[in-house]
Amino acid sequence: MAEDKGKRDSISMSLRGCRTNNGFVQNEDILEKEPDPGSPPDSAVAILGPGEPTLQDIRPYAGMPKEVLFQFSSQARYRVPREALFWLTVASVLVLTAATIAIIAVSPKCLDWWQAGPMYRIYPRSFKDSDQDGNGDLRGIQEKLDYITTLNIKTIWITSFYKSSLKDFRHGVEDFREIDPIFGTMKDFENLVAAIHDKGLKLIIDFIPNHTSDKHAWFQLSRNRTGKYTDYYIWHDCTHENGTTIPPNNWLSVYGNSSWHFDEVRNQCYFHQFLREQPDLNFHNLDVQEEIKEIIQFWLTKGVDGFSFDAVKFLLEAEHLRDEAQVNKTQIPDTVTHYWELYHDFTTTQVGMHDIVRSFRQTMDQYSREPGRYRFMGTEAYGESIDGTMMYYGLPFIQEADFPFNNYLSKLNTPSGNSVFEVITSWMENMPEGKWPNWMTGGPDTARLTSRFGEEYVNIMNMLVFTLPGTPVTYYGEEIGMRNILVTNLNESYDVNTLLSKSPMQWDNSSNAGFSEANLTWLPTNSDYHTVNVDVQKTQSRSALKLYQELSLLHANELLLSRGWFCYLRSDSHSVVYTRELDGIDRVFLVVLNFGESTRVNLKEMISNIPTRVKIRLSTNSTNEGSEVDTYDILLGKGEGLILEYNMKNLLHHQTAFRDRCFVSNQACYSSVLNILHSLC
Repeated sequence: MAEDKGKRDSISMSLRGCRTNNGFVQNEDILEKEPDPGSPPDSAVAILGPGEPTLQDIRPYAGMPKEVLFQFSSQARYRVPREALFWLTVASVLVLTAATIAIIAVSPKCLDWWQAGPMYRIYPRSFKDSDQDGNGDLRGIQEKLDYITTLNIKTIWITSFYKSSLKDFRHGVEDFREIDPIFGTMKDFENLVAAIHDKGLKLIIDFIPNHTSDKHAWFQLSRNRTGKYTDYYIWHDCTHENGTTIPPNNWLSVYGNSSWHFDEVRNQCYFHQFLREQPDLNFHNLDVQEEIKEIIQFWLTKGVDGFSFDAVKFLLEAEHLRDEAQVNKTQIPDTVTHYWELYHDFTTTQVGMHDIVRSFRQTMDQYSREPGRYRFMGTEAYGESIDGTMMYYGLPFIQEADFPFNNYLSKLNTPSGNSVFEVITSWMENMPEGKWPNWMTGGPDTARLTSRFGEEYVNIMNMLVFTLPGTPVTYYGEEIGMRNILVTNLNESYDVNTLLSKSPMQWDNSSNAGFSEANLTWLPTNSDYHTVNVDVQKTQSRSALKLYQELSLLHANELLLSRGWFCYLRSDSHSVVYTRELDGIDRVFLVVLNFGESTRVNLKEMISNIPTRVKIRLSTNSTNEGSEVDTYDILLGKGEGLILEYNMKNLLHHQTAFRDRCFVSNQACYSSVLNILHSLC
């Protein structure tokens, strides 16, 4: 009773002071003034009357004591809205959490940087000379980064620049941690990496772990049997008398003749798959594997975003050293001197080789943990069968390369719809599920596309690689249609046939095509540089460069090309026809490429429900763009290509007749309502 009385007194005291309590008095009774005899009675007292005030007679006010507050808060009109708001907040949080989890669950894997756009491969000695010595260099590449960005390139791929001799184009490395002075300094490289990243681009570099130069410090220590370096290379006893060496077996070098060479210092033969100045490392030695791992780490620490590992199929050799079988068993063994005259069952793709390549991947994964810093790994598996090439993708639960570089289009010497179609389907049909393809039409070791096919087919080949699923790879100069050179007055000991595609980049029509201000460049510039160069083609409305830029922009902006299904419709000696489509998008791209003379194509015969007339989205002939063509009869000129666009609800990859002819790498669907990609297809 005493407690109840105290509460009532507290309420009464607060009520008496409610006139002057503006929220500044905390838990204190307000002193009451003596009433003026002439003044009217207190309004609150008058309303409440002579009895003790009750809770129903008052309203909430600022500064009320907690006892009053608790009394008010328990009333239904205050409690119900508060509880409703609380549960509404809880429900909203749960709904948002569930929606977020659902979106994450159904979202397809985002494309990584090496999937999102083309790669641009640079032979640094021929790209741009910054110091007027006639040789391209790292600073020259940095000077031309703005040009590279106009091509919508995502990744720059630089071939070997390590300190090395001139043998075999710097593939015989003297020091894997040094820049060759021809190309600049380590500081130049660091500046280039920073500039590339500032442009939003990525950088991958070549690395050939199979062998070194015979001038490498490891080899010098090994030939002298110094400590752990004794077995860094493959040594074996052999007979050497009167200048003649009898090797341990019949194994041959890629360049011909025996792959064994006698070393007078060690008095043994060492093994070399390539030139005798390039001894093979012994990858059966775990110390060698650790050395290569540390070199990979060195360049990753420098900021490199990935590697192209070359010649990896040569990493291991059979330790039993048995002779390899002859292709022609009747041939006299002493006359077998060419590489192609043996089956290389003991010197290529040995058991354990893929384990070593996977160890490279594991090393790079340690540097891929930071968001946005995934490190790319590619392998060059040239000369492998298609099945052997696909092994470099790895196993279902063991990752190896992100992709082996696809050079099969680079091997084509004549334009043909059937041969192009065979290359495409061979790769897509054999590629493991969920893996990513790539396409390249040239490189430093093959003839230029223009010289192989003719200038009429440059645009159509660029259209091909930008409309196929996967990553396009462009060798410098292919965007303007550069061709092979005829080498003359060369002061260096190279095989002339390997120089044809390495001529200086043609920037403008000034001296040396704008490549260098030197009096003499390491290779001569092609004689057509006055008309085939970057500056000229920038101003032409329908040049190879302009079309390349339009294709790369279309590839970057269209989900149909970056994420869509590929369905092939037809191929013959002239044409290749295929579509790109994506669930959730009614538009379809249909690509028609003519690799022969003038030909006619009837699309109605291939797709019965295609519209009678369709729009030309992009063409190798600028006069056709934006117009429409009759799908019953499309006339294509020599080397002409069209990207047609039309609407279709029933996409081909859902139709039974086409299901076996459709491929997708990372399946996704588009929701136009939410404007997102999802995997609930």
